[in-house]
Amino acid sequence: MKKKLFFVFVVAILAMTCIYAQSIHEQKLYTGKTVIIHTNDVHGAIAGYAKVAALKADFEAQDANVILVDNGDFSQGTKYVSNSSGLAAIRMMNLVGYDISGIGNHEFDYGFEQLEENLKHAAFTILCANIYNADGKAIGDDYAIITTPKGARIGFFGLCTPESQTKVNPTKVKGLSFAADEEMYAVAQRIIDELRDQGVETVICIGHLGINGASAPNRSIDLMANTEGIDFFIDGHSHSITTEIDSYDIQQTGTQFQDIGIIIIDDLTGKIVENYLIGCDGLREDADVLASANEIIADIDSIYGVVFAKSEVDLNGEKAPGNRTMETNSGDLVADCMIWSITNDPSGLSVPLENVVAVNNGGGIRAWIHAGDITKNHVNTMLPFGSTVTVVYVTGNELLETLEASTFCTPESIGGFPQIAGMNITIDTTKKYNANAEPYPASTYYGPASIERVTINDVNGKDFDPDATYAVVTLDFCAAGGDTYYAFVNASSQFDTGLPVDEVLVDYITEVLGGVIDQKYAQPQGRITIIQ
Repeated sequence: MKKKLFFVFVVAILAMTCIYAQSIHEQKLYTGKTVIIHTNDVHGAIAGYAKVAALKADFEAQDANVILVDNGDFSQGTKYVSNSSGLAAIRMMNLVGYDISGIGNHEFDYGFEQLEENLKHAAFTILCANIYNADGKAIGDDYAIITTPKGARIGFFGLCTPESQTKVNPTKVKGLSFAADEEMYAVAQRIIDELRDQGVETVICIGHLGINGASAPNRSIDLMANTEGIDFFIDGHSHSITTEIDSYDIQQTGTQFQDIGIIIIDDLTGKIVENYLIGCDGLREDADVLASANEIIADIDSIYGVVFAKSEVDLNGEKAPGNRTMETNSGDLVADCMIWSITNDPSGLSVPLENVVAVNNGGGIRAWIHAGDITKNHVNTMLPFGSTVTVVYVTGNELLETLEASTFCTPESIGGFPQIAGMNITIDTTKKYNANAEPYPASTYYGPASIERVTINDVNGKDFDPDATYAVVTLDFCAAGGDTYYAFVNASSQFDTGLPVDEVLVDYITEVLGGVIDQKYAQPQGRITIIQ
Protein backbone atom coordinates (compact mmCIF):
# COMPACT_ATOMS: atom_id res chain seq x y z
CA MET A 1 0.00 0.00 0.00
CA LYS A 2 2.80 2.37 0.94
CA LYS A 3 4.61 1.61 -2.32
CA LYS A 4 1.41 2.31 -4.27
CA LEU A 5 0.90 5.65 -2.50
CA PHE A 6 4.54 6.60 -3.08
CA PHE A 7 4.15 5.77 -6.79
CA VAL A 8 1.01 7.91 -7.05
CA PHE A 9 2.83 10.75 -5.26
CA VAL A 10 5.79 10.59 -7.66
CA VAL A 11 3.51 10.54 -10.69
CA ALA A 12 1.63 13.57 -9.35
CA ILE A 13 4.86 15.50 -8.78
CA LEU A 14 6.06 14.69 -12.30
CA ALA A 15 2.74 15.74 -13.78
CA MET A 16 2.83 19.05 -11.87
CA THR A 17 6.42 19.62 -13.03
CA CYS A 18 5.44 19.02 -16.66
CA ILE A 19 2.47 21.38 -16.37
CA TYR A 20 4.70 24.09 -14.81
CA ALA A 21 7.36 23.65 -17.47
CA GLN A 22 4.75 23.87 -20.22
CA SER A 23 3.29 27.04 -18.72
CA ILE A 24 6.75 28.62 -18.61
CA HIS A 25 7.36 27.62 -22.25
CA GLU A 26 4.03 29.07 -23.35
CA GLN A 27 4.40 32.27 -21.34
CA LYS A 28 4.25 35.31 -23.60
CA LEU A 29 7.26 37.27 -22.40
CA TYR A 30 6.75 40.21 -24.78
CA THR A 31 3.00 40.77 -24.59
CA GLY A 32 2.42 44.51 -24.82
CA LYS A 33 5.88 45.17 -26.24
CA THR A 34 7.21 46.25 -29.61
CA VAL A 35 10.67 44.91 -30.39
CA ILE A 36 12.84 46.72 -32.94
CA ILE A 37 15.47 44.41 -34.42
CA HIS A 38 18.14 46.35 -36.26
CA THR A 39 21.21 45.66 -38.40
CA ASN A 40 23.82 47.83 -40.08
CA ASP A 41 26.77 47.45 -42.45
CA VAL A 42 25.89 43.90 -43.49
CA HIS A 43 28.24 44.30 -46.48
CA GLY A 44 27.13 41.23 -48.37
CA ALA A 45 27.22 38.67 -45.53
CA ILE A 46 23.92 37.29 -46.78
CA ALA A 47 23.92 34.03 -44.81
CA GLY A 48 23.43 36.10 -41.66
CA TYR A 49 19.93 37.07 -42.74
CA ALA A 50 18.84 33.56 -41.74
CA LYS A 51 19.67 34.41 -38.12
CA VAL A 52 17.74 37.68 -38.30
CA ALA A 53 14.68 35.85 -39.66
CA ALA A 54 14.85 33.23 -36.90
CA LEU A 55 15.30 35.89 -34.20
CA LYS A 56 12.30 37.77 -35.54
CA ALA A 57 10.21 34.59 -35.40
CA ASP A 58 11.37 33.87 -31.85
CA PHE A 59 10.26 37.30 -30.62
CA GLU A 60 6.94 36.99 -32.43
CA ALA A 61 6.39 33.59 -30.81
CA GLN A 62 6.65 35.40 -27.48
CA ASP A 63 3.87 37.81 -28.58
CA ALA A 64 6.14 40.72 -29.56
CA ASN A 65 5.19 43.19 -32.24
CA VAL A 66 8.39 43.22 -34.32
CA ILE A 67 9.77 46.03 -36.48
CA LEU A 68 12.80 45.07 -38.57
CA VAL A 69 15.21 47.89 -39.49
CA ASP A 70 18.48 48.15 -41.42
CA ASN A 71 20.80 51.13 -41.50
CA GLY A 72 22.53 50.85 -44.86
CA ASP A 73 25.64 49.46 -46.55
CA PHE A 74 23.79 46.25 -47.36
CA SER A 75 24.51 46.15 -51.11
CA GLN A 76 28.32 45.94 -51.23
CA GLY A 77 31.12 43.97 -49.60
CA THR A 78 31.14 40.50 -51.15
CA LYS A 79 30.67 39.14 -54.63
CA TYR A 80 27.42 37.58 -53.40
CA VAL A 81 25.77 41.00 -53.63
CA SER A 82 28.10 42.97 -55.89
CA ASN A 83 27.61 40.52 -58.75
CA SER A 84 24.01 41.77 -59.00
CA SER A 85 24.99 45.40 -58.29
CA GLY A 86 23.29 45.13 -54.91
CA LEU A 87 19.94 43.70 -55.97
CA ALA A 88 20.56 40.32 -54.30
CA ALA A 89 20.79 42.04 -50.91
CA ILE A 90 17.42 43.71 -51.38
CA ARG A 91 15.81 40.43 -52.37
CA MET A 92 17.22 38.80 -49.22
CA MET A 93 15.89 41.67 -47.09
CA ASN A 94 12.47 41.29 -48.69
CA LEU A 95 12.52 37.59 -47.85
CA VAL A 96 13.34 38.26 -44.20
CA GLY A 97 10.64 40.92 -43.96
CA TYR A 98 12.43 44.21 -43.28
CA ASP A 99 10.08 47.10 -42.63
CA ILE A 100 12.41 50.11 -42.89
CA SER A 101 15.92 50.77 -44.17
CA GLY A 102 18.26 53.70 -44.31
CA ILE A 103 20.85 54.22 -47.03
CA GLY A 104 24.60 53.91 -46.59
CA ASN A 105 27.36 55.45 -48.64
CA HIS A 106 28.13 52.11 -50.31
CA GLU A 107 24.64 51.93 -51.78
CA PHE A 108 26.00 54.44 -54.32
CA ASP A 109 28.94 52.26 -55.42
CA TYR A 110 27.14 51.19 -58.58
CA GLY A 111 25.85 54.68 -59.34
CA PHE A 112 22.66 56.49 -58.33
CA GLU A 113 20.70 55.28 -61.34
CA GLN A 114 21.43 51.66 -60.38
CA LEU A 115 20.44 52.40 -56.78
CA GLU A 116 17.13 53.89 -57.92
CA GLU A 117 16.45 50.80 -60.01
CA ASN A 118 17.34 48.48 -57.12
CA LEU A 119 15.09 50.31 -54.68
CA LYS A 120 12.10 49.78 -56.97
CA HIS A 121 12.28 46.15 -55.87
CA ALA A 122 12.38 46.93 -52.14
CA ALA A 123 9.30 45.82 -50.19
CA PHE A 124 10.37 48.06 -47.30
CA THR A 125 10.34 51.82 -46.72
CA ILE A 126 13.52 53.73 -47.62
CA LEU A 127 14.40 56.70 -45.40
CA CYS A 128 16.94 59.35 -46.42
CA ALA A 129 16.17 63.02 -45.78
CA ASN A 130 19.51 64.77 -46.39
CA ILE A 131 20.50 63.72 -49.91
CA TYR A 132 18.73 65.38 -52.84
CA ASN A 133 18.43 64.64 -56.55
CA ALA A 134 18.86 67.19 -59.31
CA ASP A 135 15.28 68.41 -58.74
CA GLY A 136 16.02 69.12 -55.08
CA LYS A 137 13.87 66.25 -53.83
CA ALA A 138 15.11 63.92 -51.08
CA ILE A 139 16.03 60.53 -52.53
CA GLY A 140 14.18 58.69 -49.74
CA ASP A 141 11.24 59.42 -47.48
CA ASP A 142 11.84 61.92 -44.69
CA TYR A 143 10.24 59.71 -42.07
CA ALA A 144 7.89 56.85 -41.30
CA ILE A 145 5.46 56.45 -38.40
CA ILE A 146 4.54 53.02 -37.06
CA THR A 147 1.71 52.64 -34.54
CA THR A 148 1.99 49.94 -31.88
CA PRO A 149 -0.92 47.55 -31.21
CA LYS A 150 -1.97 49.73 -28.25
CA GLY A 151 -1.82 53.02 -30.13
CA ALA A 152 1.59 54.49 -29.33
CA ARG A 153 3.35 56.11 -32.27
CA ILE A 154 7.02 55.51 -33.12
CA GLY A 155 8.63 57.87 -35.61
CA PHE A 156 11.68 56.92 -37.68
CA PHE A 157 13.70 59.29 -39.85
CA GLY A 158 16.79 58.59 -41.93
CA LEU A 159 20.09 60.33 -42.64
CA CYS A 160 23.09 59.21 -44.69
CA THR A 161 26.64 60.42 -44.16
CA PRO A 162 27.53 63.47 -46.25
CA GLU A 163 30.88 61.72 -46.71
CA SER A 164 29.10 59.73 -49.41
CA GLN A 165 30.08 62.42 -51.90
CA THR A 166 33.74 61.43 -51.48
CA LYS A 167 33.52 57.94 -49.94
CA VAL A 168 32.33 56.64 -53.30
CA ASN A 169 33.57 57.57 -56.75
CA PRO A 170 32.30 61.16 -57.15
CA THR A 171 31.12 60.38 -60.67
CA LYS A 172 28.67 57.88 -59.14
CA VAL A 173 26.84 60.63 -57.22
CA LYS A 174 27.03 63.37 -59.83
CA GLY A 175 23.92 65.56 -59.71
CA LEU A 176 23.17 64.77 -56.07
CA SER A 177 23.55 67.28 -53.25
CA PHE A 178 24.15 66.56 -49.58
CA ALA A 179 23.05 68.39 -46.45
CA ALA A 180 25.99 68.36 -44.06
CA ASP A 181 27.02 69.87 -40.74
CA GLU A 182 24.64 72.68 -39.64
CA GLU A 183 22.40 72.10 -42.64
CA MET A 184 22.01 68.43 -41.72
CA TYR A 185 21.24 69.37 -38.11
CA ALA A 186 18.52 71.72 -39.36
CA VAL A 187 17.00 68.99 -41.55
CA ALA A 188 16.93 66.63 -38.59
CA GLN A 189 15.39 69.19 -36.25
CA ARG A 190 12.67 70.04 -38.76
CA ILE A 191 11.70 66.38 -39.03
CA ILE A 192 11.84 65.83 -35.25
CA ASP A 193 9.48 68.76 -34.77
CA GLU A 194 7.12 67.46 -37.46
CA LEU A 195 7.02 64.05 -35.80
CA ARG A 196 6.30 65.57 -32.40
CA ASP A 197 3.54 67.69 -33.91
CA GLN A 198 1.94 64.45 -35.14
CA GLY A 199 1.85 63.00 -31.65
CA VAL A 200 4.83 60.68 -31.93
CA GLU A 201 5.91 59.46 -28.51
CA THR A 202 9.33 58.09 -29.53
CA VAL A 203 11.62 59.51 -32.24
CA ILE A 204 14.33 57.23 -33.60
CA CYS A 205 16.99 58.37 -36.05
CA ILE A 206 18.28 55.77 -38.49
CA GLY A 207 21.52 57.57 -39.26
CA HIS A 208 24.36 56.06 -41.24
CA LEU A 209 26.82 58.55 -39.75
CA GLY A 210 29.26 56.73 -37.45
CA ILE A 211 31.49 57.95 -34.65
CA ASN A 212 34.98 58.13 -36.22
CA GLY A 213 36.83 61.34 -35.40
CA ALA A 214 37.61 62.00 -39.06
CA SER A 215 33.85 62.14 -39.77
CA ALA A 216 33.28 65.17 -37.51
CA PRO A 217 31.13 67.28 -37.59
CA ASN A 218 28.83 64.79 -39.33
CA ARG A 219 28.85 61.99 -36.74
CA SER A 220 25.92 60.62 -34.78
CA ILE A 221 27.25 62.26 -31.61
CA ASP A 222 27.48 65.61 -33.43
CA LEU A 223 23.87 65.32 -34.54
CA MET A 224 22.68 64.39 -31.06
CA ALA A 225 24.57 67.32 -29.55
CA ASN A 226 23.06 69.79 -32.01
CA THR A 227 19.40 68.70 -32.02
CA GLU A 228 16.67 68.18 -29.44
CA GLY A 229 14.08 65.44 -29.33
CA ILE A 230 15.81 62.29 -30.60
CA ASP A 231 15.02 59.46 -28.18
CA PHE A 232 17.31 56.89 -29.76
CA PHE A 233 19.91 56.74 -32.53
CA ILE A 234 20.40 53.58 -34.61
CA ASP A 235 23.87 54.20 -36.05
CA GLY A 236 26.11 52.71 -38.73
CA HIS A 237 29.06 53.53 -40.99
CA SER A 238 31.95 53.26 -38.49
CA HIS A 239 31.45 49.51 -37.84
CA SER A 240 31.39 50.17 -34.09
CA ILE A 241 29.85 47.90 -31.47
CA THR A 242 28.15 50.00 -28.83
CA THR A 243 24.91 50.68 -26.96
CA GLU A 244 25.83 54.13 -25.67
CA ILE A 245 28.31 56.84 -26.67
CA ASP A 246 29.13 59.93 -24.62
CA SER A 247 25.92 59.38 -22.59
CA TYR A 248 23.85 59.42 -25.80
CA ASP A 249 21.56 56.48 -26.61
CA ILE A 250 23.39 55.42 -29.76
CA GLN A 251 23.47 51.76 -30.76
CA GLN A 252 25.52 50.13 -33.50
CA THR A 253 26.09 46.45 -34.27
CA GLY A 254 29.53 46.34 -35.92
CA THR A 255 29.57 44.82 -39.39
CA GLN A 256 28.54 41.62 -41.17
CA PHE A 257 26.28 40.46 -38.32
CA GLN A 258 28.85 40.66 -35.54
CA ASP A 259 25.80 41.56 -33.44
CA ILE A 260 22.11 42.28 -33.88
CA GLY A 261 20.53 45.25 -32.15
CA ILE A 262 17.42 45.08 -29.97
CA ILE A 263 15.22 47.94 -28.75
CA ILE A 264 12.14 47.12 -26.63
CA ILE A 265 9.28 49.61 -26.48
CA ASP A 266 6.16 49.63 -24.32
CA ASP A 267 3.15 49.46 -26.65
CA LEU A 268 0.97 51.66 -24.44
CA THR A 269 3.35 54.50 -23.61
CA GLY A 270 5.66 54.24 -26.60
CA LYS A 271 8.64 54.57 -24.30
CA ILE A 272 11.87 52.60 -24.70
CA VAL A 273 12.25 50.24 -21.76
CA GLU A 274 15.41 48.38 -22.79
CA ASN A 275 18.08 48.17 -25.48
CA TYR A 276 20.94 45.75 -26.00
CA LEU A 277 22.96 43.75 -28.54
CA ILE A 278 22.75 40.03 -29.24
CA GLY A 279 25.85 38.22 -30.45
CA CYS A 280 25.16 36.18 -33.57
CA ASP A 281 27.35 33.22 -32.67
CA GLY A 282 25.10 30.29 -31.85
CA LEU A 283 21.85 31.89 -32.98
CA ARG A 284 19.56 29.51 -34.81
CA GLU A 285 18.90 30.02 -38.52
CA ASP A 286 15.73 30.09 -40.56
CA ALA A 287 16.01 27.15 -42.95
CA ASP A 288 14.24 28.78 -45.89
CA VAL A 289 16.21 32.02 -45.71
CA LEU A 290 19.47 30.11 -45.32
CA ALA A 291 18.62 27.98 -48.36
CA SER A 292 18.07 31.11 -50.45
CA ALA A 293 21.37 32.59 -49.30
CA ASN A 294 23.21 29.35 -49.96
CA GLU A 295 21.82 29.19 -53.47
CA ILE A 296 23.31 32.61 -54.23
CA ILE A 297 26.59 31.67 -52.55
CA ALA A 298 26.87 28.41 -54.47
CA ASP A 299 26.29 30.13 -57.82
CA ILE A 300 29.01 32.70 -57.13
CA ASP A 301 31.46 30.20 -55.64
CA SER A 302 31.19 28.01 -58.72
CA ILE A 303 32.74 30.91 -60.64
CA TYR A 304 34.96 32.65 -58.09
CA GLY A 305 35.68 29.86 -55.62
CA VAL A 306 38.35 28.09 -57.67
CA VAL A 307 41.82 28.13 -56.09
CA PHE A 308 44.35 29.90 -58.34
CA ALA A 309 47.23 30.64 -55.95
CA LYS A 310 48.59 30.30 -52.43
CA SER A 311 49.81 32.70 -49.79
CA GLU A 312 52.54 31.96 -47.26
CA VAL A 313 51.57 35.02 -45.22
CA ASP A 314 48.53 36.75 -43.74
CA LEU A 315 47.70 39.95 -45.64
CA ASN A 316 46.39 42.66 -43.34
CA GLY A 317 42.71 43.47 -43.76
CA GLU A 318 42.23 45.61 -40.65
CA LYS A 319 41.11 49.23 -40.71
CA ALA A 320 42.93 50.40 -37.59
CA PRO A 321 45.61 49.72 -36.74
CA GLY A 322 45.88 48.72 -40.34
CA ASN A 323 45.25 50.00 -43.84
CA ARG A 324 43.78 53.31 -42.71
CA THR A 325 46.54 54.19 -40.25
CA MET A 326 49.86 52.82 -41.51
CA GLU A 327 51.70 51.02 -44.26
CA THR A 328 50.60 47.37 -44.48
CA ASN A 329 51.80 44.34 -46.38
CA SER A 330 48.46 44.18 -48.22
CA GLY A 331 48.76 47.86 -49.11
CA ASP A 332 52.23 47.24 -50.53
CA LEU A 333 51.00 44.27 -52.54
CA VAL A 334 48.09 46.17 -54.07
CA ALA A 335 50.25 49.21 -54.89
CA ASP A 336 52.87 46.93 -56.45
CA CYS A 337 50.34 45.24 -58.69
CA MET A 338 48.95 48.61 -59.78
CA ILE A 339 52.34 50.05 -60.73
CA TRP A 340 53.24 46.78 -62.50
CA SER A 341 50.07 46.95 -64.61
CA ILE A 342 51.37 50.21 -66.12
CA THR A 343 55.15 49.77 -66.15
CA ASN A 344 55.17 46.30 -67.73
CA ASP A 345 54.35 48.15 -70.95
CA PRO A 346 55.39 51.78 -70.43
CA SER A 347 54.89 52.80 -74.05
CA GLY A 348 51.78 54.79 -73.16
CA LEU A 349 53.51 56.89 -70.49
CA SER A 350 54.72 60.43 -71.12
CA VAL A 351 57.23 60.48 -68.24
CA PRO A 352 60.26 58.29 -67.56
CA LEU A 353 59.79 55.19 -65.41
CA GLU A 354 61.71 56.85 -62.57
CA ASN A 355 58.80 59.32 -62.27
CA VAL A 356 56.08 56.67 -61.92
CA VAL A 357 54.57 56.01 -58.49
CA ALA A 358 51.43 54.33 -57.17
CA VAL A 359 48.99 55.57 -54.54
CA ASN A 360 46.02 53.53 -53.33
CA ASN A 361 43.56 54.63 -50.64
CA GLY A 362 43.75 52.27 -47.66
CA GLY A 363 39.98 52.35 -47.25
CA GLY A 364 39.67 50.38 -50.47
CA ILE A 365 41.26 47.32 -48.84
CA ARG A 366 38.39 45.67 -47.04
CA ALA A 367 39.36 42.19 -45.85
CA TRP A 368 42.21 39.87 -44.89
CA ILE A 369 43.67 37.25 -47.15
CA HIS A 370 45.00 34.60 -44.80
CA ALA A 371 47.82 32.15 -45.44
CA GLY A 372 46.68 29.18 -47.51
CA ASP A 373 44.77 28.73 -50.74
CA ILE A 374 43.56 31.85 -52.55
CA THR A 375 40.49 32.09 -54.74
CA LYS A 376 39.25 34.98 -56.83
CA ASN A 377 36.53 35.37 -54.23
CA HIS A 378 39.21 36.13 -51.61
CA VAL A 379 40.69 38.80 -53.84
CA ASN A 380 37.31 40.31 -54.69
CA THR A 381 36.32 40.43 -51.03
CA MET A 382 39.57 42.23 -50.28
CA LEU A 383 39.05 44.66 -53.20
CA PRO A 384 35.28 44.68 -53.69
CA PHE A 385 34.55 47.99 -55.37
CA GLY A 386 35.30 47.20 -58.99
CA SER A 387 37.65 50.20 -59.11
CA THR A 388 39.79 50.47 -62.22
CA VAL A 389 43.48 51.34 -62.51
CA THR A 390 43.90 54.94 -63.63
CA VAL A 391 46.94 57.13 -64.32
CA VAL A 392 46.97 60.82 -63.37
CA TYR A 393 49.74 63.27 -64.27
CA VAL A 394 50.42 65.71 -61.45
CA THR A 395 53.21 67.98 -60.34
CA GLY A 396 55.30 67.09 -57.32
CA ASN A 397 53.50 69.82 -55.38
CA GLU A 398 50.10 68.33 -56.24
CA LEU A 399 51.34 64.90 -55.15
CA LEU A 400 52.53 66.41 -51.85
CA GLU A 401 49.16 68.09 -51.35
CA THR A 402 47.40 64.77 -51.87
CA LEU A 403 49.60 62.95 -49.36
CA GLU A 404 49.27 65.75 -46.80
CA ALA A 405 45.46 65.82 -47.14
CA SER A 406 45.24 62.03 -46.98
CA THR A 407 47.14 61.86 -43.68
CA PHE A 408 45.73 64.97 -42.01
CA CYS A 409 44.51 63.02 -38.95
CA THR A 410 47.10 60.22 -38.88
CA PRO A 411 47.56 58.22 -36.64
CA GLU A 412 43.77 58.38 -36.39
CA SER A 413 42.02 56.21 -38.95
CA ILE A 414 41.08 57.68 -42.32
CA GLY A 415 39.95 55.89 -45.47
CA GLY A 416 42.17 58.04 -47.68
CA PHE A 417 45.39 56.92 -45.98
CA PRO A 418 47.85 56.28 -48.85
CA GLN A 419 49.28 52.85 -49.51
CA ILE A 420 52.15 53.49 -51.91
CA ALA A 421 54.80 52.15 -54.28
CA GLY A 422 57.73 53.86 -56.01
CA MET A 423 58.48 56.35 -53.26
CA ASN A 424 59.51 56.67 -49.64
CA ILE A 425 57.73 59.17 -47.39
CA THR A 426 57.71 60.37 -43.78
CA ILE A 427 54.60 61.51 -41.90
CA ASP A 428 55.32 63.65 -38.83
CA THR A 429 52.17 63.43 -36.72
CA THR A 430 53.68 65.69 -34.03
CA LYS A 431 53.08 68.61 -36.37
CA LYS A 432 49.64 70.19 -36.71
CA TYR A 433 47.75 69.93 -39.98
CA ASN A 434 47.29 73.41 -41.47
CA ALA A 435 43.86 73.22 -43.08
CA ASN A 436 42.37 75.66 -45.56
CA ALA A 437 39.48 77.76 -44.31
CA GLU A 438 37.04 76.12 -46.73
CA PRO A 439 36.62 72.43 -47.61
CA TYR A 440 37.37 71.02 -51.02
CA PRO A 441 34.41 71.47 -53.41
CA ALA A 442 31.62 68.92 -52.81
CA SER A 443 33.61 67.43 -49.94
CA THR A 444 33.73 67.27 -46.17
CA TYR A 445 37.55 67.33 -46.23
CA TYR A 446 39.81 70.38 -46.03
CA GLY A 447 42.90 70.67 -48.16
CA PRO A 448 46.22 71.84 -46.71
CA ALA A 449 47.11 75.53 -46.70
CA SER A 450 50.73 74.46 -46.39
CA ILE A 451 52.70 71.23 -46.26
CA GLU A 452 53.64 70.56 -42.64
CA ARG A 453 53.47 66.82 -41.98
CA VAL A 454 54.57 64.91 -45.11
CA THR A 455 58.02 64.69 -46.64
CA ILE A 456 58.72 62.73 -49.83
CA ASN A 457 62.20 61.41 -49.15
CA ASP A 458 62.81 59.93 -52.59
CA VAL A 459 61.01 58.72 -55.72
CA ASN A 460 62.36 55.44 -57.06
CA GLY A 461 65.66 56.16 -55.33
CA LYS A 462 66.05 59.68 -56.76
CA ASP A 463 65.49 63.10 -55.21
CA PHE A 464 61.90 64.33 -55.17
CA ASP A 465 61.26 67.38 -57.36
CA PRO A 466 58.17 69.44 -56.46
CA ASP A 467 58.12 70.98 -59.93
CA ALA A 468 58.51 67.75 -61.90
CA THR A 469 55.61 65.87 -63.48
CA TYR A 470 54.84 62.46 -62.00
CA ALA A 471 52.61 59.70 -63.31
CA VAL A 472 50.58 58.46 -60.35
CA VAL A 473 49.01 55.04 -60.80
CA THR A 474 45.86 55.11 -58.72
CA LEU A 475 42.19 54.10 -58.87
CA ASP A 476 39.38 55.77 -60.80
CA PHE A 477 37.84 56.51 -57.40
CA CYS A 478 40.87 58.56 -56.32
CA ALA A 479 41.37 60.11 -59.76
CA ALA A 480 37.82 61.49 -59.55
CA GLY A 481 38.56 63.14 -56.19
CA GLY A 482 37.25 60.43 -53.89
CA ASP A 483 38.17 60.50 -50.20
CA THR A 484 40.92 63.10 -49.73
CA TYR A 485 42.21 63.01 -53.31
CA TYR A 486 40.74 66.22 -54.70
CA ALA A 487 44.14 67.39 -55.97
CA PHE A 488 44.02 64.60 -58.55
CA VAL A 489 40.96 66.23 -60.13
CA ASN A 490 43.27 69.05 -61.24
CA ALA A 491 45.70 66.68 -62.95
CA SER A 492 47.08 67.99 -66.22
CA SER A 493 45.81 64.79 -67.81
CA GLN A 494 44.69 61.30 -66.87
CA PHE A 495 43.56 58.07 -68.44
CA ASP A 496 41.58 55.09 -67.14
CA THR A 497 42.94 51.71 -68.20
CA GLY A 498 39.57 50.04 -67.56
CA LEU A 499 41.39 47.23 -65.71
CA PRO A 500 39.61 46.29 -62.45
CA VAL A 501 42.18 46.30 -59.66
CA ASP A 502 41.06 42.92 -58.31
CA GLU A 503 41.73 41.33 -61.71
CA VAL A 504 45.09 43.10 -61.92
CA LEU A 505 46.02 41.64 -58.53
CA VAL A 506 45.08 38.14 -59.70
CA ASP A 507 47.31 38.60 -62.78
CA TYR A 508 50.18 39.98 -60.66
CA ILE A 509 50.07 37.04 -58.27
CA THR A 510 49.93 34.58 -61.14
CA GLU A 511 52.38 36.10 -63.60
CA VAL A 512 54.88 37.95 -61.40
CA LEU A 513 54.80 36.01 -58.14
CA GLY A 514 54.40 32.62 -59.79
CA GLY A 515 51.17 31.88 -57.95
CA VAL A 516 52.71 32.24 -54.47
CA ILE A 517 52.65 35.28 -52.18
CA ASP A 518 55.86 34.53 -50.33
CA GLN A 519 57.80 35.94 -47.38
CA LYS A 520 58.65 39.10 -49.30
CA TYR A 521 55.20 40.32 -48.25
CA ALA A 522 55.33 38.99 -44.68
CA GLN A 523 55.85 42.54 -43.40
CA PRO A 524 55.47 46.07 -44.80
CA GLN A 525 58.39 47.14 -46.99
CA GLY A 526 59.31 50.29 -45.03
CA ARG A 527 57.98 52.78 -47.56
CA ILE A 528 56.21 54.93 -44.95
CA THR A 529 57.79 56.23 -41.73
CA ILE A 530 55.42 57.66 -39.14
CA ILE A 531 56.79 59.96 -36.43
CA GLN A 532 54.60 60.09 -33.31
